[in-house]
Amino acid sequence: MAREGKAKVLTPEEFKRLLIVATSGQFPERNTAIIYCSFGLGLRAKEIAALTIGDIADENLMLLDEVNLRRSMTKGQKQRQIYLSNKKVRTALSTYLNSLNKPRLASPLFQTQRKSRFTPNVLQKWFGAMYEKAGIVGASSHSGRRTFITRLIEQGIDIKAVSRLSGHSNISTTAIYVDDNPERLKRISEMVIL
Repeated sequence: MAREGKAKVLTPEEFKRLLIVATSGQFPERNTAIIYCSFGLGLRAKEIAALTIGDIADENLMLLDEVNLRRSMTKGQKQRQIYLSNKKVRTALSTYLNSLNKPRLASPLFQTQRKSRFTPNVLQKWFGAMYEKAGIVGASSHSGRRTFITRLIEQGIDIKAVSRLSGHSNISTTAIYVDDNPERLKRISEMVIL
């Protein structure tokens, strides 16, 4: 369970429920792509809202392998790279791009139902509404990022690499994202060789 003030880390079952809600409503391709940007890339709402089509795709709308997040897009004005190498993320983004009518590279990647760019605040509210529909308590727009970081650490990915992917300048910031899950600690204890 998340400590007070921290966004909830979703279980695999909760994530599946979230995807069901995303695909059953209006704009299913967009909704799914937004969720995968959060959970599969660890992006903040501000970063998702700032993306343009040209940030993730070339002139033929083919997804790039590497995306440059400009300083203006990130927290703390730190430029960083993200990688579109996860198959589920790529599928969600490709499906979404293919659903767009006459997309332009300069256009915002994600638009509201009124065809305007999402602001970070509106996107945070959008996430809240999705979690509410899915019956997930304690989640926020930061839950995807927190789940991304936590799952990588739990899978044994070194914290320095996770810190780099997350855009943290200090690994101690990354470490704060991971709770001391008793099940995880139990599995680690079993690995001790005497």
